[in-house]
Amino acid sequence: MAIDHDAPDPRSGVGTGIGDGSGPDRELTQLIAALRDSMRAEPGVTHRILHRILGLRRAFLLQSDLQDAVARLLAEEPALDASPLTRTLRQCQEAVIDDTWIYLALRRRIACWDYLRLHLDTLDLHWVSAAAFLGFKEHLATGRPEDPFMLEVDMTPFDRERDRLREEGSIGRGGEFLNRSLSSRLFADIGKGAEPLLRFLRMHRCRDQQLMLDGSISTLGDLRNALRQALIPLRRRPAQTPWAELAAELRNHGFEPGWGKEAARIRDTMGLLLDILEAPSPQALEDFLGRVPMIFSIAILSPHGWFGQSNVLGRPDTGGQVVYILDQVRALEQEMRQRLQEQGIDIEPRVLVLTRLIPEAEGSLCNQRLEPIAGTRNAAILRVPFRTSSGEELRPWISRFRVWPYLERFALDAERELLAELGGRPDLIIGNYSDGNLLASLMADRLGVSQCNIAHALEKPKYLFSDLYWGDNEQRYHFSVQFTADLIAMNAADFIVTSTYQEIAGTDHSVGQYESYTHFTLPGLYRVTAGIDVYDPKFNIVSPGANADVYFPFSEQERRLSHLQPDIDDLLYGDARPGQIRGVLARRDRPLLFTMARLDRIKNISGLLDWYGQCAALREQADLVVVAGHVDAEASADDEEREQITEMHRLFDRHGLDTQVRWIGMHLDKPLTGELYRCIADGRGAFVQPALFEAFGLTVIEAMSCGLPCFATCYGGPLEIIQDGVSGYHIDPNHGAKAARRMAEVLQHCAEDSSHWTQLSTAGLARIEAQYTWRHHARRLMTLARIYGFWRHVTDLDRAQTRRYLQLLYGLQYRPLAATLE
Repeated sequence: MAIDHDAPDPRSGVGTGIGDGSGPDRELTQLIAALRDSMRAEPGVTHRILHRILGLRRAFLLQSDLQDAVARLLAEEPALDASPLTRTLRQCQEAVIDDTWIYLALRRRIACWDYLRLHLDTLDLHWVSAAAFLGFKEHLATGRPEDPFMLEVDMTPFDRERDRLREEGSIGRGGEFLNRSLSSRLFADIGKGAEPLLRFLRMHRCRDQQLMLDGSISTLGDLRNALRQALIPLRRRPAQTPWAELAAELRNHGFEPGWGKEAARIRDTMGLLLDILEAPSPQALEDFLGRVPMIFSIAILSPHGWFGQSNVLGRPDTGGQVVYILDQVRALEQEMRQRLQEQGIDIEPRVLVLTRLIPEAEGSLCNQRLEPIAGTRNAAILRVPFRTSSGEELRPWISRFRVWPYLERFALDAERELLAELGGRPDLIIGNYSDGNLLASLMADRLGVSQCNIAHALEKPKYLFSDLYWGDNEQRYHFSVQFTADLIAMNAADFIVTSTYQEIAGTDHSVGQYESYTHFTLPGLYRVTAGIDVYDPKFNIVSPGANADVYFPFSEQERRLSHLQPDIDDLLYGDARPGQIRGVLARRDRPLLFTMARLDRIKNISGLLDWYGQCAALREQADLVVVAGHVDAEASADDEEREQITEMHRLFDRHGLDTQVRWIGMHLDKPLTGELYRCIADGRGAFVQPALFEAFGLTVIEAMSCGLPCFATCYGGPLEIIQDGVSGYHIDPNHGAKAARRMAEVLQHCAEDSSHWTQLSTAGLARIEAQYTWRHHARRLMTLARIYGFWRHVTDLDRAQTRRYLQLLYGLQYRPLAATLE
């Protein structure tokens, strides 16, 4: 079936956003008409504008290319700023060009994509479908004609329009939206609403103990009457009367434990339910669900890397995700225990982190099956080995890009171990990263458990044209498998947790990580005309925090770890150590710029080193301390890290940095890291996060929690964490010289006026306390798990049809791709 480039394609999902199937909307129709009129009236202006774009002589142009070309043109001819074509180019995220045609990817608003095709000779302009745009890209990338029979992945038939967000500001607030959208509908018809609600209230059990309701209440009328009758004596009892003294009377009315520990709590919980039955409000429903004893055990899946509590950080594929999960586990266990106690349930919650057991553990505990998690009562790391297709244990560590053929067998083995350890299925499964999220999809589907996904980082937006030229990267990164796994896991999840808004939907000028999965193509494999919809209410922003016991303000002197001062002094100013530390700082009286990250290309540590080396003003203001990777390339098992190590040494030699830069290639434990942040704050230094892209920015949170001002990338999470000029500064890693000058200017300002440094530090601390704490994270995540569990039970949120479609994609695409890697 040939692609009609001119006719609207009902499959495309363009117009008013993915999935509307209506073609151009009124606004776009008017824009196209204005463009046509303008080009016909002033063909010379149009050709001058297009000549500038064509002069770049590239088939694929990014937003930055288009913006720079337009800016240069307007500098020469300012009057062209009034041209509709110029304004349109400013809204383009991408342009694709051959000798005859130019295709434009237009993003008029967040997650609102349209595609236009312009004939370069006749200036004939048309709207085209997403499939047509992707087909044209495939043709130019491969040199082959468009494949009219290319497999297309299209999730729009499964969209439930009635439960879809409409406003940009609602993206990432899916739990709130579901309560608003569904609460009145659920209870509007008492006959239809009765059975699902009663089944939900009767389904809660733990260790053979019935909770909430017994089977004697069969209608909503029965439930109302029982609540009224129970509340009469409850109002006469003292607030602190325990459940044990009330149990007999409440059981006579059909109530089991779970309503509250004491009379006051029980009254409040029953009152909330009565309010919901009378006139449901979203907030009342959320408050009530937050009290229902639904979650007693959680499985958190993170199969790749070296997952442990000691001697693992800094190894390949092992960094912020491990820290995030361990801190999350501690916060979740505490929150679960508190909620159960408040509801009068004497049950100890369980949290298990399922990861890979690595027999060749290299001095770590990654070959130990069960490892208790420090700072918890009853949480542990449960390790299960990867096995080959013949059943043999895979003994060495392998890269996260090569784990795919082992996940299916791992899912079955891990399920068996998990059920044995918990004595039953978990109440919630949380996946992490692409592999953990796919694993969560497999296990949650088999066990019938709610699934939460946390991406941490999606590889597709990290690597330029990683989809279009996937074949060129297949041997190293195996993106075809990973992107397929992402599509399956994203669409299978009950809810998805992100750290920031931009992770989902970007900004007015940049594309979100999840949004980048809306339309894309893997030429020769399949094209995605509608992959993920960021307006789906499954997305929720729940920001993490930093461990408050480790990362606290430098001004809290009574909590400072003064015994570590000699170690930090040696770390910063001691002799160089071959293979571990390069560079000896010549002066101790200068502020320090500090950065800490994995040593890979995306983290851009070598880029920061180059900026610093070239900027005399910055070198005059501060020295640079880098904690990243290894100093000795032979000590690394990761190809990309070895490349970066070589580049770091080259830059040291090129710029003569050995007296101004201290490169520490050692893993620092968390207490030492926290005190290091504070010591650099003592000297009025700053933290730098120069990544080309950063999904969240945990080190930024850690630094700000210690009172250290930050400069951080404007691409990713730090864009939201930092309020530019107030609690820190944004820097553009694509313009390193400008970033270095800005750091130099700020540091000079701080040197001349110490109150400016203090203002930045204080504002950063306030920002963290207001929004980025693990206490808030755990509370919100536990509420969301209840909201989605409830709606999944009483509506069609389990999406049986979607699951069948995803099973086909899994069986026909993912499995064959993964099998080639073993």
